[in-house]
Amino acid sequence: MNNITACPLDCYDACVVEYTDKKLKGYKKGLTQGFLCPHLNHYADFKRIEEPRYKGETITMDEAIGHLKTILKQSKNILHYKGNGNFGLMQEVTDHFFTSYGATLTNGTLCDGAGEAGIIEGRGHNDIMTPSQIAKSEVVVFWGRNPHATSSHLLPLIKDKKVIVIDPVKTKAAEHADLHVQIKPHGDLQFAMLLSRFLCIEGSVDLSFVNRCASEHEDFYELTQTVRIKAVLDEIGATLGDIGKFLEIIKDKRVAIICGVGIQKYRDGADVIRAIDSFAALLGLFGKEGCGVSYLGSSRAGIESPFASAAKKVSKVDTRFGDFDTVFVQGTNPLNQMPDTARVKKEMQNVENLIYFGLFENQTSAMADLIIPAKNFLEKDDVRTYYGTHYLSLMPKQKESDIGISEYGLARVLCDEFGIVLKSEEEYLEHFKSFARQNEEGLLEVKGRSVISYEEGFTTDDEEFAFLEEIDIEFNMTDDFFLITSKSPTSLNSQFKTDNKVYINPSLGYIEGQTVEIVSKTGSVVLSVALDGRLRPDCVLIYSGTDGVNNLTTSKRSFEGNSAVFQENKVKIKII
Repeated sequence: MNNITACPLDCYDACVVEYTDKKLKGYKKGLTQGFLCPHLNHYADFKRIEEPRYKGETITMDEAIGHLKTILKQSKNILHYKGNGNFGLMQEVTDHFFTSYGATLTNGTLCDGAGEAGIIEGRGHNDIMTPSQIAKSEVVVFWGRNPHATSSHLLPLIKDKKVIVIDPVKTKAAEHADLHVQIKPHGDLQFAMLLSRFLCIEGSVDLSFVNRCASEHEDFYELTQTVRIKAVLDEIGATLGDIGKFLEIIKDKRVAIICGVGIQKYRDGADVIRAIDSFAALLGLFGKEGCGVSYLGSSRAGIESPFASAAKKVSKVDTRFGDFDTVFVQGTNPLNQMPDTARVKKEMQNVENLIYFGLFENQTSAMADLIIPAKNFLEKDDVRTYYGTHYLSLMPKQKESDIGISEYGLARVLCDEFGIVLKSEEEYLEHFKSFARQNEEGLLEVKGRSVISYEEGFTTDDEEFAFLEEIDIEFNMTDDFFLITSKSPTSLNSQFKTDNKVYINPSLGYIEGQTVEIVSKTGSVVLSVALDGRLRPDCVLIYSGTDGVNNLTTSKRSFEGNSAVFQENKVKIKII
């Protein structure tokens, strides 16, 4: 089994991998089922950083470490800005060094924080609905989730099931769905409220469940009555027929609602998820086999980190890089992925020492003063957990390489230099392994997690589900175009194969390949037009990772969850 490892990438599925004859193959057991996603299939196609650089000159690793030590000794204000380019648990060992050295770290998220905040408010904790439970459902609702792009290993599990898709884009899943509701972006909360209202009107609420676990359901029904039916349906682009067919398809069925992160990338993103959760609670979907609401679970749930310690922190969403003389970037690309990129770039230009530690060249490495190449997941030992399953995967080293340095290797050198205590790598790996148990498939899972999510109930103060109590919808649903920043099927954020296109509905009269400028209140980006009839005419789509897309987005944070709000931006199209 020493040739079995796991994909390190930040995604729902995170394939279990068999490394044989220097090739990556999908492991036949578990969710991976013998096939890899496109990213791993082409992992070796993308050139990595092989040698360190300082001020544009190639140097040795020893020289790079020497420069790093000197910079740290001379720095007064250090920021460690770490992402999840690699999801291995050992990546956090650098947090231990920087915290111990007095540096500032980040909190918050560019991804899912608002949604998780909403889940915790309603349920008390964020539990994963596993793929094995999704497989036992009779109806699957993809709510703002495109499985062909973000979780292809779910596709075999939904064969022969009824499928509903709620998405402003007619995705491949929507093309074959029993119902596709092509609502406007940010219309999800209102649609969920109307579904709940008509569910109550029809008398289809699971009274046994709500009387036992969600006693404030009548108060929530009163809240749904404040949503004006015709006006809201017209505003979000849905119909009474959509609601009727939706409720008809799910009636008396085991239902899995699978949510994407795009639906909560708004300031009120927590309320969006809570509205969907509230609808699910009325249906009694929690604590039952084959039922539930699937979002990003906590990959660290049940895992005690040996690297956790108190540190000064700033928000990852609107970090003020100008407050630091040294910025150490690890496993992420803030000059592409952070909102309001023009501001980020301007501030980073004034950082005295910008250090990049990673695998691939990107916008941040291009600006960095010191570049330290990392080892890839085949060249070091690690352990990973997942936010889409309960798996815990061992990632033993598969090959030797002279390229780069591992996260533990770098932390070891720095801790030794500055007199900081650090245990052996083996001790940390054994610590993480101690949280594993073997499941029926022979794969490892995190101990103590529920087979059926919430089968032991909720962990709110009164141990009941907490319904959404109020709504305050303020968003421009009419003027300009909605900006959608979906995940691309060929890239993962800014890694791998990105493009330079803006996708626009053909009915708007633009020409394929035409150069246009997309403009928002915060900035602009020049891109080539790609005509796409899958889009609503009031939307433009620019895939996450496209160079310059986050010139268009604001640094505002969600009201709850300290999360970026990438889709709360309206844009104009200008012909150049």
